[in-house]
Amino acid sequence: MNISEFAEIAGVSKAAVSRYFNDGYLSEDKRARIEKALKETGYSPSVAARSVKTRITKLVGVILPKLSSESCARVTEGISEVLNAEGYQLLLVNTANNNSKEVESLELFRQNRVDGVILLGTVFTPLHQSVLSKMHVPVVIVGQRLAGFNCVCHNDRGAAYALTKLMLEKGRKKPAFIGVTRDDLAAGLARWEGFEKAVSEAGLTVPKNFIETAKFEMDSGYEKAKRLLSGRELPDCIFCATDSIALGAMLCCKENGIDVPKDIMFASVGDTKIGRAAFVPLTTAHLHYKTAGIDAAEMLLIELKRRDAVSRVLQLDYEIIERGTTAEYETV
Repeated sequence: MNISEFAEIAGVSKAAVSRYFNDGYLSEDKRARIEKALKETGYSPSVAARSVKTRITKLVGVILPKLSSESCARVTEGISEVLNAEGYQLLLVNTANNNSKEVESLELFRQNRVDGVILLGTVFTPLHQSVLSKMHVPVVIVGQRLAGFNCVCHNDRGAAYALTKLMLEKGRKKPAFIGVTRDDLAAGLARWEGFEKAVSEAGLTVPKNFIETAKFEMDSGYEKAKRLLSGRELPDCIFCATDSIALGAMLCCKENGIDVPKDIMFASVGDTKIGRAAFVPLTTAHLHYKTAGIDAAEMLLIELKRRDAVSRVLQLDYEIIERGTTAEYETV
């Protein structure tokens, strides 16, 4: 049933039906007729048809770097909780940590009408900047900072610093680092800077062969740990940028008869379920991913209501969760 047919059944004009669905002024008589006809027919205009007039789709594009990631799932849960309550639906795009796909997704949402976009950022390139500068709808970035945009990020530097300091204060003198690309300003660069600061304050240095760059995968953590453990001298503690990297590295230690935490302590960022259930539960930093999603969605709603709102950066803090991988032991 189209709007003309419904208007005829209700005994009102198409304009009256349109005003009803767009909260316009209507006489009580016409409003009553329309509501009576709605009950009788179950008629509902499509979102697409309504958006032609109102330019509101009630759709929000969400761009994720990894659909299987627990952190991404937590962020998305927070976004969904807020936006669903306001009648919005999410269009999810998984970029599989592919920068080109991220840019393509932004372009897709730029050309196809959505009310706003939430981007779980990874590495921003000039192409990202170019597309973002042309967006006609509000954009909120989660996990990274970008000038001129509303951003919700984490204290990655502080978390890495606190975890590294924790291990060094337990007497460890030979720290190693397995990170991710420093083109990623949050998980990569900021976490390296936090590690480096703690090491420097302790008056220690880290040899080049104690520094590795991995992918965001357990298998990559395993391979990088294999390189670290192949040298003549072994580290006595390893900070890893993510839980998945740490778990791969710990498995490598186990297979090589290296005791965790007696021989090597481990700490990382993420507080994943698998990290809690590991053969030695993982000391980690809990980042408030769901809260980040909630805050990002609320920022977007403010932008949708007030396009002149000043952009801001909201940094969420962390919690250190100490478990078995940094437990102290008694020497005989």
